[in-house]
Amino acid sequence: MIVVAGLLIAFVLVILFSNRATRACRWRADRRGDRPRATKYRCAACGAEAWTENGKPPRICMAHEGPK
Repeated sequence: MIVVAGLLIAFVLVILFSNRATRACRWRADRRGDRPRATKYRCAACGAEAWTENGKPPRICMAHEGPK
């Protein structure tokens, strides 16, 4: 039973971390650039910048856009 639970947890983790749209970007909050009702995020890998209204990092990779 423990083996089955471990395999199930491993399967769920693989699904969560295999999102190809966000694999290249590593988003970090940049509070200095926040706007009213929007949080600024900067990618540590490519330097792209994005703002989100929900306070969570973007779910898409913007590596092709580069720094602004």
